[in-house]
Amino acid sequence: MDRIVTDRNWARELRAAVLCSVLLLGLVTTIDAANSTLSPARGVLWTGLTLLLYVVLHPPRVTAGPGRLAVRGLLRGGHVCTDLLVSVRRAEGITPRLVLRDALGARVELDPKVLTSNPVLWHRLETGARRARASGLLVAGDAVLRELGDHVDGDGARELLRAAGLEGQAREHGARARRSSPSGD
Repeated sequence: MDRIVTDRNWARELRAAVLCSVLLLGLVTTIDAANSTLSPARGVLWTGLTLLLYVVLHPPRVTAGPGRLAVRGLLRGGHVCTDLLVSVRRAEGITPRLVLRDALGARVELDPKVLTSNPVLWHRLETGARRARASGLLVAGDAVLRELGDHVDGDGARELLRAAGLEGQAREHGARARRSSPSGD
């Protein structure tokens, strides 16, 4: 149980970012070449645009070990000690983010979908948060963690039912969970 766990979708998302960037470069240079407007300056411009797209699309790599959650992007990264969490909050915006802070002053942001699609990562975070709550450190974020945990558990149950060939029960389980949800979503 002491091994490092990594986001299982990271490699696929990285390949998609590279593919989108390469396809964009190929498309714009082909169009420029077909119109006889491709020059070294335009080639540099298209390459720069492609690199910018890659930087935007590059997925952060999320890993978790015992008592630690790390988020490493292309340009920056950080980690928090999950046993020392003091707050967990949801930052709304174009894409929702989960913001974690620990007692040492460290802070990381990650997409909650990473945790919902990786139950083992979620388990590592939740285990550390439980320890932080028990020691009195976690003062803000219980509701956010509870909501995220319900989402992870619901998705896991539906996935198990689908794998067992009980898809109708999976849909029924999802409908029942939405009806019982206080927010109605």
